[in-house]
Amino acid sequence: MTEQSDHVGDVGTSGGSPDNKAEISWFGALCDDDYEFLGVPNPDLQSSWAHCSNIVTTADKLGYDNVLLPSGYQLGMDSTSFAAAVATHTEQIQLLLAVRMGEMWLPQLARQLATIDQMANGRLTINIISSDIPGAPLESEPRYQRTREWMKVLRSLLDGRSIDFQGQFVQLKVDPPRMRTVSGKCPPFYFGGFSPAAKDTAAQHADVFLTWPDTVAGVADTVADMRERADAYGRELKYGLRAHVIVRETEAEARAAADRLLSKLDADDGEKIRQKSLDTASAGVARQNELRDAAEDDGFVEENLWTGIGRARSGAGAAIVGDPDQVLAKLRAYQDVGIGAFILSGYTHAAEADLFAKYVLPNIEHGPLYEGSST
Repeated sequence: MTEQSDHVGDVGTSGGSPDNKAEISWFGALCDDDYEFLGVPNPDLQSSWAHCSNIVTTADKLGYDNVLLPSGYQLGMDSTSFAAAVATHTEQIQLLLAVRMGEMWLPQLARQLATIDQMANGRLTINIISSDIPGAPLESEPRYQRTREWMKVLRSLLDGRSIDFQGQFVQLKVDPPRMRTVSGKCPPFYFGGFSPAAKDTAAQHADVFLTWPDTVAGVADTVADMRERADAYGRELKYGLRAHVIVRETEAEARAAADRLLSKLDADDGEKIRQKSLDTASAGVARQNELRDAAEDDGFVEENLWTGIGRARSGAGAAIVGDPDQVLAKLRAYQDVGIGAFILSGYTHAAEADLFAKYVLPNIEHGPLYEGSST
């Protein structure tokens, strides 16, 4: 660490939901990631204000607790602009806004986020992104050093504290903006990453550590690892799982839906889609590839965990597939090893959100990890 000032303050760890409750979130698909047939672009499903706002307002009406608004430079829409707009079209759902560290001037970013939180009446949460800034690649360790500095300073500004900070990437002496969040505190930071540098960054500065699909045992190992890392800093984290879902009335119907999703996929087109993302060389993507390689011929790597989606998608590449009881059991198995939040998605996103809300959501106790934006 190269920070040379202690004026930024410590990370809060209080708040949150009871252990028997899970935060159930959906996916806003701002990054051109909606398909009827995976890998076959459909202009009607391409990211646009009309399409993506429909997904988010649908999730709001269906009772989901939060919605991820992803960020991808080459793909789709700007997440910050979208969040500001959709904040005024939603009522109860929290907005998990993906923000790329290093991409904007920090004081202005703090003011933007506080303004969006005001527009959303305190429903903003923040997904910290540490991937390269488009056109300016950076090696892993310095990139995470930049992320650590940005997270520390951004939290302080959103907490209303003045900054006197001299680091490797941030040199800043400034008072916080007058605009504050509804709670007066920084919204919780959700953060994912699988390299040692990423995990260390999360242990120090995140509130919620997000992992991608894995076997139940694999997720248990990740949670145990992160608990040990966070404990070394005197902190406690909450844990979330980002995964796809395909739920139907019967297991046979769910498997048929999975097969149909891949039925028109060309392998070369799938590879091109995976390579569009800025995270294709990350440790997390490598683990998704390992899962796919370890799967049976039908794509299942363990009971009800299907890796086929990773054939045409970088990032989270597996889905929970089954009937309502099987999907619910799988979610509870992940809860048993420490997962308190799920960020789910499915194809098409609005239709699968409706099916999950019909078959599973009423049967799982759920609510926001954090009420309002206070951590």
